[in-house]
Amino acid sequence: MGDTKRNVSYLGSDKLNDIKIAEPADYAAGILGVKVALEHAFKEMGVVKSLVGLNKMNQKGGFDCPSCAWPDPKKRSSIAEYCENGAKALAEEATTKYVDRNFFAKYTVEELSQWTDYQIGKSGRLIEPMVLRADKSHYEPISWQEAYELIAEELHKLKSPNEAIFYTSGRSSNEAAFLYGVFARAFGTNNLPDCSNMCHESSGVALGETLGIGKGSVKLEDFYEAEVVMILGQNPGTNHPRMLSALQKCKENGGKIVAINPLKEAGLSRFKNPQQLSSVLSTGTTIADIHLPVKINQDVPLLKLILKKLKKLDNASGKVFDHQFIETYTEGFEELMQDLDTYAEGELLSATGVTEEAIDQVVQLLAKKDKIIICWAMGLTQHKNGVDNIKECVNLLLAKGSLGKPGAGTCPVRGHSNVQGDRTVGIMHFVSEKFNKALEEAFGFKPPAEEGVDVVGAMEAMATNKAKVFVALGGNFVSATSDTAYTALGMQNCELTVQISTKLNRSHLVTGKKALILPTLGRSEKDLRNKKPQYLTVENSMGKVHRSKGILKPASDQLISEPQIIGGIANAYFGDDHPIDWIDLSTNYDLIRNKIEEVIAGFEAVNQRSKDGGFYLPNNARELDFSALPNQKAKFSCCKLPEHQLEENDFILMTIRSHDQFNTTIYGLDDRYRGVYNERRVVFVNPSDMESLGLVKKDSVNIVSRYNGKERIAKNFLVLPYDIPQGNLAAYFPETNVLIPHDQYADQSNTPISKSVIVQLHKVD
Repeated sequence: MGDTKRNVSYLGSDKLNDIKIAEPADYAAGILGVKVALEHAFKEMGVVKSLVGLNKMNQKGGFDCPSCAWPDPKKRSSIAEYCENGAKALAEEATTKYVDRNFFAKYTVEELSQWTDYQIGKSGRLIEPMVLRADKSHYEPISWQEAYELIAEELHKLKSPNEAIFYTSGRSSNEAAFLYGVFARAFGTNNLPDCSNMCHESSGVALGETLGIGKGSVKLEDFYEAEVVMILGQNPGTNHPRMLSALQKCKENGGKIVAINPLKEAGLSRFKNPQQLSSVLSTGTTIADIHLPVKINQDVPLLKLILKKLKKLDNASGKVFDHQFIETYTEGFEELMQDLDTYAEGELLSATGVTEEAIDQVVQLLAKKDKIIICWAMGLTQHKNGVDNIKECVNLLLAKGSLGKPGAGTCPVRGHSNVQGDRTVGIMHFVSEKFNKALEEAFGFKPPAEEGVDVVGAMEAMATNKAKVFVALGGNFVSATSDTAYTALGMQNCELTVQISTKLNRSHLVTGKKALILPTLGRSEKDLRNKKPQYLTVENSMGKVHRSKGILKPASDQLISEPQIIGGIANAYFGDDHPIDWIDLSTNYDLIRNKIEEVIAGFEAVNQRSKDGGFYLPNNARELDFSALPNQKAKFSCCKLPEHQLEENDFILMTIRSHDQFNTTIYGLDDRYRGVYNERRVVFVNPSDMESLGLVKKDSVNIVSRYNGKERIAKNFLVLPYDIPQGNLAAYFPETNVLIPHDQYADQSNTPISKSVIVQLHKVD
């Protein structure tokens, strides 16, 4: 519970509901998925608004889904080009429930903070700007201009621009993110942390060092031609459901799917495509041909073992590895082969927890194929050795020559629908001399040359009183970050916190001395300029930029767009004494895109090309151009095995999503794919581990982590037996983020160790 400033809770209620348990589902989607999606949409939006909105989501001339970043196929379904969770995301954004001045007059922030994240999110859309003044307990209405002036006043008070932090969530458009980054740098700081710091930063670092670009190399069409798709540390059935359609096409064309994950997920078992009557009425498509239930964070030993076995086959035939590709495009292959010799197969096999028979099936499959795609998500990135996890995947692809050809390559599967685009257009805390020079030429000011803070650095800066103003362009920083208590302390240390949001969340309640809520238009809502609708652009997870144009009536006439809000703040801060006309720029998105074109390579003629169906950004790995890397070669890496110092009764916990959530947004309390209903405070445990601890189903436990002498506790979780490797646990975030130390993160990338937290279970009497 919060113990400084206002008496707010950073965790919410830990009261348990009447939980119901069923057998985990053995397939994803189907008629039930359609039913649940429509029920959710109708309840939140009403029938007419639901049908109008869903009909235009992910369609040409419509708006991009506010959920995940999976790309749209060239031929789109006229019935429904969205998934169950996409429908839920739209319903959350376009709900007819509103949070207004009457709501805030009724509840204090202290009262609201006692609610669960689910209850807070279900309150409704934010529809007017609100202020929480110092020493007040209720938010009150404020005009837009007064809000801008309050922000400008606090920014002017700072002794250094680096006392301000400008955080970005992946939901923002390219135009908003670009303008936001320009303002932060014009203000004088590179303190631009973003949500990718917590998720795929390990991917960016690893891919940048080995292939010269921090993005994946495949296009959607590559899945249709792939001979093998390996999916590591990812659950597409819940987190990226439209990916299942691509995997289905891969299977129909003769491809094989290998799932490598501690849990057997419904979406990788079978898929009933709701767009195909034949699929719905049948048993559906079996997705994973092979499932390797690897122990948490033992992917490196597994991949090393696969490579060692492939090497043995290659030594006998010379035809398993692509030696011509290796010679032409790579360096470090011989060093990798020598390094593999230092590991014993038995040692590696024991670490994985997987049977050798299952691994040999994968080896035999990979030995004969070269059109291989490797996909991954946070199950690989959020570990101390997250960067090495990705580099080991690259090793396998390079050895097989599985890059720069149809049906092959890297595929980090991104979360929010424009998180990759935000980074592309300049949301980054590190300094690029090339980018700074382009900004100076385009805007007439000199950007700061000092590196800023990432998410981990932002948490520390606020907690140690080195940052005084925190501005968030979307997101839910308090609930999304690791070490919830530490993050909450930092937020409360600030003089001012500003949230640019569509929905109420916990970050609006755990605030600085003063706080602002600036409500913005949702992705689905019309954005009019002189009665003419404007459009924005986003980048999908495969590097394609396309437009998104809202079609629904805004929830309130007080809502304005993110670019307009940023322009209003910048104009209030700089006044007329600045080379940039912030108001003109922020209200005409063509002008913003013209500036993006000036600054960032690949956006040539962006205003025209984004209207014509979109365009792919340059991708050197896709073209096998490694000229920007040392020696102009892609790089093999010698990676170390993960290290976990476990004591008696220690477990490794990974945080996961339920099927009823997207990131920190909780749609409901059910996880029907895992058979859990009406409760989120659960921990999945191997039955043998339960027996050794003397636990039975539905026992209540506290989950405890201890790092560097500090104990952290997630209270009151129900134990559920589950098919998970021994010694491993799984539980939902954000409820378990409190267990993750702020100072434990991936080497090089600073990504929190959310998927490998050492904990113990203590039974509650």
